[in-house]
Amino acid sequence: MNTVNALIAIILLILGGFVGRAWTAERVPVFVSIAPQAHFVQQIGKDLVNVQVLVEPGADPHTYEPRPQQMVALSKAVLYFAIGIEFEAAKLAKISAVNPRMKVVHTDHGVLKLPMAGHNDHDTNDDDKTDHRHGGLDPHIWLSPPLVMLQARSILTSLQAVDPVHRSAYEANYRAFIMEIVDLDAQLRAAFDGLKGSSFMVFHPSWGTFAHTYGLNQVPIEIEGKSPKPAQLKDLIERARSNRIRVVFAQPQFSSKSAEQISRAIGGRVAVVDPLASDWANNLRQVAEEFKYAFE
Repeated sequence: MNTVNALIAIILLILGGFVGRAWTAERVPVFVSIAPQAHFVQQIGKDLVNVQVLVEPGADPHTYEPRPQQMVALSKAVLYFAIGIEFEAAKLAKISAVNPRMKVVHTDHGVLKLPMAGHNDHDTNDDDKTDHRHGGLDPHIWLSPPLVMLQARSILTSLQAVDPVHRSAYEANYRAFIMEIVDLDAQLRAAFDGLKGSSFMVFHPSWGTFAHTYGLNQVPIEIEGKSPKPAQLKDLIERARSNRIRVVFAQPQFSSKSAEQISRAIGGRVAVVDPLASDWANNLRQVAEEFKYAFE
């Protein structure tokens, strides 16, 4: 009888391990909305995960439409890490319908978002101070290392839940990643030391959360997803001159026409910075150097 009980216990243990970890021979299939998130998941999951990015390089995440091949891949995913960008509100229900068993993790849950810079930043005749294209709040929380720490925690707990066999490996990777973020944050704070309150001008207001984290001031050109009208463009040029701005920042996903117009008017230049770059940490270092150079 004892032998039979022992055999049953062994079988249950094996089955329990199989249920807890269905990915012994394969990596855990995961989807994220944008490329920087893939970096976060990869740092925590390493070779235990297979991460795919929904919004492809160069695409506008506000209006992105998933391709049929991506919808097929989504049907096999175990986790989807959302981050609160605009297209998710319109597409997540459709994505979930393709794969009801896939768990959607909102990594922006509990993250305090700032008001999105709107047209009132350079148009004092309007009482509406928020950019409603983003629902009034700035979704670019992946550009602030301290906020990425909060997102990383959500990623960790979700991976451990679907793959408890490798719980300790995820924990070790997470701790190493947090230390990297702390180091990056210290580097960025040192880079902007003494530059608190410095202003930079950017076409699409992607860098407001980054600016807030490091004591800078973002001046947006775009107005609720639209290029400025002539009178607004004139105001922006005057504002650039009064703030001694000589560099106007653009990003690859949007037209740089307005940025070029302003830069010509102030005798400056246009610099391209990408908030959606996949090499997240090095990209923020490079962006910091661009901003710092602009201030000098």
